[in-house]
Amino acid sequence: MRLREGKSQAPDGAPGLFWLGGFHSDMKGTKAEALDGWSAEQGRACLRFDYSGHGESGGDFMQGTIGRWLEESLAVYTEFAKGPQVVIGSSMGGWLALLLAQRLRERQEKQQAVAPPIAGLVLIAPAVDFTEALMWRRLPKPVKREIEEKGVWMRPSAYGEEPYPITKGLIEDGREHLILGGLIENRCPVHILQGVQDPDVPWQHAIELVSRLSSDDVVLTLIKDGDHRLSRPEDIERLIAAVKEF
Repeated sequence: MRLREGKSQAPDGAPGLFWLGGFHSDMKGTKAEALDGWSAEQGRACLRFDYSGHGESGGDFMQGTIGRWLEESLAVYTEFAKGPQVVIGSSMGGWLALLLAQRLRERQEKQQAVAPPIAGLVLIAPAVDFTEALMWRRLPKPVKREIEEKGVWMRPSAYGEEPYPITKGLIEDGREHLILGGLIENRCPVHILQGVQDPDVPWQHAIELVSRLSSDDVVLTLIKDGDHRLSRPEDIERLIAAVKEF
């Protein structure tokens, strides 16, 4: 696993930034790099890493699951995060951010190893429960059959030339981490940035997520001409403004 650390915690105690990227992405994306640059200017910590099978990290992408990447996120957070953190999750990272907050709360309730608190969550096109709600339910029957019988389906990518694998293990493990079926106890402020033109995560999905969050301090910003990536200059400005709120 490869990670990058920015400066140590700012002298004024401003929260650090903890980045969680998306499915089949890496820590050198436009948004992550922009946040790292801004945090350096502000003298704030910024921590980002690649999940196993992603970017600079080793491991087989086909062996990856939501549970595995969650455990890696938890390990990095508890080991390297210093002081309160603004956790920023993009796409799949939004789902992992909420799961991370849940796991940290459970640890605290069980009086296990203490980890820095989450000051707030910034979720960018959060693909919560995507393996089931946004993927499996939409797949045609022949593709489902291929996944069940062969264990993998190579999905064409809209963001690159090469297709990438969707495995039976990913789908089945995802079902163990679904959170939209009930109340989500986030216990911290949340700001969601969602593009209305997003072909991967419909804006209605973000509305459903908002309805499930227990905190009253939830802001949803719908960007009418925004796509899934939300990495245009104006989108980066909105992202940094959301992080500044904490």
